[in-house]
Amino acid sequence: MSTTMLIIILGMGIVTYIPRVLPLITMNGKEMPPRVKAVLQNVPYAALGALIFPGVLYIQEDIWFGIIGGITALSVALFGANLIIVVISSITVLTIYSFLF
Repeated sequence: MSTTMLIIILGMGIVTYIPRVLPLITMNGKEMPPRVKAVLQNVPYAALGALIFPGVLYIQEDIWFGIIGGITALSVALFGANLIIVVISSITVLTIYSFLF
């Protein structure tokens, strides 16, 4: 592996590490304002829209595949589940659907 490639990998590691550790350093022991907490609680729903909804629109095989996956994700998200639970539940329902049809 070349030196340039190692420098690129190291740089990418630093660039992704800084935003993860910076809030830990700056917010250590401090309480977040209620407005910031409210915005951060809506991040999973924004991620759901950005990750799953375009897939529902661009499905090319069976349109019901996208519709069922989207409805499952939306209903599980409305119950307040974690984002990973929403994605896993959609995958599970669509796996069962693909075996049935």
